[in-house]
Order: sequence, then C-alpha cells, then structure tokens
Amino acid sequence: MQIRPATLQDVGTIQLLAARTWPVAYADILSARQVGYMLHSMYGTEVLTQQMQNGHQFWLAEDEQSSPIGFAGASAMAPPDWKLHKLYVMPFIQTKGVGKALLQTVADTARQAGATGLQLNVNRANKAVGFYQHLGFDIIGNGDFDIGAGFFMNDYIMRLAL
Repeated sequence: MQIRPATLQDVGTIQLLAARTWPVAYADILSARQVGYMLHSMYGTEVLTQQMQNGHQFWLAEDEQSSPIGFAGASAMAPPDWKLHKLYVMPFIQTKGVGKALLQTVADTARQAGATGLQLNVNRANKAVGFYQHLGFDIIGNGDFDIGAGFFMNDYIMRLAL
C-alpha cells in the first residue's frame, strides 16, 4: 500500500471512493436519502475543487496495483489544531491498517505544520468511534449540526493530542 497526496486530477477518484464507502458506512445510521444528500453536497466536483484550492489537503491510499482503496481529507482550523474532515476506506479492506495509515499521514502532516491536536466529528452511532478511541482520540464534546434539507449530523467531537 502507498499513500500519496491527492491533486485536482483525483477529484473523480475521491467521489468514486465516497460513493462506494458511504452507503456501507452509514447503512445502519442514516437514511439512503440523507446519504445521497450528503454525498451530493459534500463531494460535488465544485465543492471538492474549492476545498483543495483553499488549503484542504487530501491523501489517497492505493494498493500494490495502484488501485484506490481509501482517502482522507484535513485542513488547519483555529490554531493550534487541525481537523480531519474525511477518512474512508473501502469496506473489503477495512481492519487491514489502511485507515490507521491514512490517519497517521494526516497526523504527521498536521504536526509538521505546527499543530498540537487533531479534531474530528463522527456520528455518535458510528462504529468508527471505537476506532478513533483505540487510536488515542478523546471525546471532547458533541453536537447536532444542521446540514440543510431537514438533516442533522449527530456527532461526537473528538481530539487527538499530537
């Protein structure tokens, strides 16, 4: 496996990975309608392009054949922390260390940029809460965030000291 920075040319790959991971990741948590809404609003070509052009960094994990198997996205937030916005791995390869490697890449990048913490939001019902806790994240709060169209993100806010 290799992890590399994503570029604007990788927007379609990120969209494809999101389309393949989200329905599985959120099957027991969100309605199909909400998943569709969020994919459209968070992974549109224009949205991802603007994020990349405004300092949001993405990384792609690829297998030995250079096939994409996961991605992460993060950016600086109020100093001294960074925020992990996205971390998704293809379902068939979860638990094989891809997510951990992507997270380590994000943490290393944030640390090199002077961050002392890495924050994220994760749905309170998502089994990924345990994954993040296992890797050292602490729950520092929670919130119900209105994302439009009558949908809410019911999240924990978690932080990893770097």
